[in-house]
Amino acid sequence: MKRIDHVNIVVDDLSRMTAFYRDAIGLKVTREVTIQGDWIEAITGMPGVVADVVYLEPAAGPPLELIAYRCPEGSRPADLEKANTKGLRHLAFQVDDFNRVLKSVRAAGGELLAPVQKVPGGQVDYGARQKWIVYCRDPEGNLLEFCDYR
Repeated sequence: MKRIDHVNIVVDDLSRMTAFYRDAIGLKVTREVTIQGDWIEAITGMPGVVADVVYLEPAAGPPLELIAYRCPEGSRPADLEKANTKGLRHLAFQVDDFNRVLKSVRAAGGELLAPVQKVPGGQVDYGARQKWIVYCRDPEGNLLEFCDYR
């Protein structure tokens, strides 16, 4: 394996979620497309797929792909907002200014779940650095982690 190519989030409101990840998180929109046709039907196993996609890139690391299916419409699994629900559960961003990021997240419709926490060094070792972490939800309830190493 070379690297993680991208992270995908299926969304209901593409405009709102694009604004959140662009404005509150600081990712840069690099491409907007509509996908359809035999190739995406084969990949997804769903006939008649039509979806709008926005690609957003951080300063470093894999891009984020937001996708809103026009058809067929998808469903939202139960308990998706809970940290212990099985499956892919959160997307983590390393930040350098918790106050600025969390203020932007709240202003853009995100939800802070608890105050920033210090990860105990005895449980998870990061060498000479200390990890600080906080969980949030984006406007559609997806879990996000923001962390900093000091």
